[in-house]
Amino acid sequence: MFKTYETELAGRKLVIETGKMAGLANGSVLVRYGDTCVLVNVTASKEPREGIDFFPLSVDFEEKLYSVGKIPGGFLKREGKPSDKAILTSRAIDRPLRPLFPKDFRNDVVVVATVLCVEQDNSPEVAAMIGAAAALAISDIPFNGPTAAVNVGLVDGQIVINPTEAQREKTDLTLTVAATPTKITMIEAGANEVPDDVMLDAIKAAHEEIKKVCEFITNIQNEIGKPKFEYKSFEVDHDVYEFVETNFKEEMKEKVQEADKETRDNNIDELTAKIEEAYKEKYGEEAYEEHKADLGEAIYKLEKKCVREMIFVEHKRVDGRALDQIRPLSCEVALLPRVHGSALFTRGQTQVMSIATLGMVSEEQVLDGIDTEASKRYMHHYNFPSYSVGEARPSRGPGRREVGHGALAEKALVPVIPSKEEFPYAIRVVSEVLSSNGSTSQASICGSTLALMDAGVPIKRPVAGISTGLVTNPDNDEDYVMLLDIQGLEDFFGDMDFKVGGTEKGITAIQVDIKCDGLTYEIISEAFERTRNARMHILENVMLPVISKPREEVSEYAPRIVNTTIKTEKIKDVIGPGGKMINKIIDETGVKIDIEEDGQVFIYSTDGEKAKQALEMIEDIVREVEVGEIYYGEVVRIMNFGAFVDLGINGKEGLLHISKISKERVKNVEDVLHIGDKVTVKVIEIDDQGRINLSMKDLAENKVTSEE
Repeated sequence: MFKTYETELAGRKLVIETGKMAGLANGSVLVRYGDTCVLVNVTASKEPREGIDFFPLSVDFEEKLYSVGKIPGGFLKREGKPSDKAILTSRAIDRPLRPLFPKDFRNDVVVVATVLCVEQDNSPEVAAMIGAAAALAISDIPFNGPTAAVNVGLVDGQIVINPTEAQREKTDLTLTVAATPTKITMIEAGANEVPDDVMLDAIKAAHEEIKKVCEFITNIQNEIGKPKFEYKSFEVDHDVYEFVETNFKEEMKEKVQEADKETRDNNIDELTAKIEEAYKEKYGEEAYEEHKADLGEAIYKLEKKCVREMIFVEHKRVDGRALDQIRPLSCEVALLPRVHGSALFTRGQTQVMSIATLGMVSEEQVLDGIDTEASKRYMHHYNFPSYSVGEARPSRGPGRREVGHGALAEKALVPVIPSKEEFPYAIRVVSEVLSSNGSTSQASICGSTLALMDAGVPIKRPVAGISTGLVTNPDNDEDYVMLLDIQGLEDFFGDMDFKVGGTEKGITAIQVDIKCDGLTYEIISEAFERTRNARMHILENVMLPVISKPREEVSEYAPRIVNTTIKTEKIKDVIGPGGKMINKIIDETGVKIDIEEDGQVFIYSTDGEKAKQALEMIEDIVREVEVGEIYYGEVVRIMNFGAFVDLGINGKEGLLHISKISKERVKNVEDVLHIGDKVTVKVIEIDDQGRINLSMKDLAENKVTSEE
């Protein structure tokens, strides 16, 4: 049955329709936010997938270019693989949903948000996040929602919910918040060094709006929601777990207390083998084969319980650190001799090498998406090879995790990147994870700051990143322990990975992954305080002693830039017919040239003299002929009444009348001038038709140089 529900979000109409489209999905809604339309469908498999120990949730945010009236580029003229923006939006939809499914649920769930129409003032990402929660709420899929999301901007110091396109152009904050009626479930932010207290106020303002949307979704669910279906529980077999915990808990606590990740993993492998043998001896081979999967789950559950109890009850961490203690840090720059900038940042056993490359402005990335961003000058890429965690897997290119971590580091650094006018380069940084034991994205922020400074990029201020973790009491969410600088095990077994990048002035990026049912304002505030103090420690005591400011000069292997600005009507003269003029300059000097639509010209070369030569050639082409100026030209035509002289300025010719050749009377032009003669002339007039009149006799010294 077709149903329409309407409310208001940030002063604009929000409509959810259901029952008209995609009737075979478990849950389907069409979200209309202004003229933005997103169709969200959710489906679930009837049976759980065999042989997995995780909840298989898949989220796809599908950008359709018809939604903004575009035809896709390329030969096929159809949408290809998802853009980075689509991947990041899929991750943003996933993160607040995942913790709200039952912990023992293993059926495949697929969420597909298809963008059908976009009005740039109304975010399709927000519509998709609300739609996903609504579709799950009214479906028969087990889900402990509702949840909802909004964007937040900071325009002229004022917090704005779901900013319009015009407001987004001047906002100092791009924040996405998802939440349930009681807690925050996801935070994603990029900011121009926003203070902690302002960021917290923005999150609180978002939550107030989200509560209204959650109530809206709940009312829809109460009216038309389907009963949730029964599912096979994958809770660990009680008897198997009791056997493992009763006999091996103390040994497990001992085995996990090891600072070295490889040694700890080996300890757990040895204990696992021991537990399996003990189970076989007590219950027999047949029982072991029957409960093999349960045994693995029980061992994992016991390891998690031991780690969490140590942290929560004893305030002990597996590597012996205090709760607020950062792992040993070190860094260095200029590791690689011929790249434009490089740095190595090490945090415990996590190690990231970042390499910066400077290129022409025309090498910036062109974007083909559904928003108004057409290109980006600063690009940050993150690679996570299998050897970084000691595994033997072939590389298959960046996955969603790599795209997400690269985007986080990019977001953290964009606010300090100089403008194109200040530093007319395209900039790419690649972070190569060499070794991973947690917080690689934050190490890549630190390492990339150092690489940019090593490359001579005049960033406004250095940026550092740090994460905090959390272990909560499931019976009392006000009872928790917070950890600073979490390693991999604490991330896996903890309730939160709260990543913050920023400068000494404020926050530039946030990404929060949550495994519990949400965060209170108190937890968020404490996380901000801890990360700010840690950030300052990293900047002042680790990074700045190695390189205190950007290098004065770019690398000798990076292109040098000479730039000028010409009149826009002169661009065609510099390029020439079919690119003849600009290609001639490039061929003669070996430089690379970018010409912007506004007349800015950038000349790139590792040879300063060649760049200067190219600049002079361009200036010769665009130079205007001016009355009173003296030029050294060439006679190109002889007429009865005078001679035409090429002034050497973009093919400009002037008439040297016979009466203006000499102070003496000249009877025939050929008596004094010949084609090919070099002459010094003065411009005495430019008439209304642009004709140039020249004189030699008005010069103090008449000079003719014959080609002969």
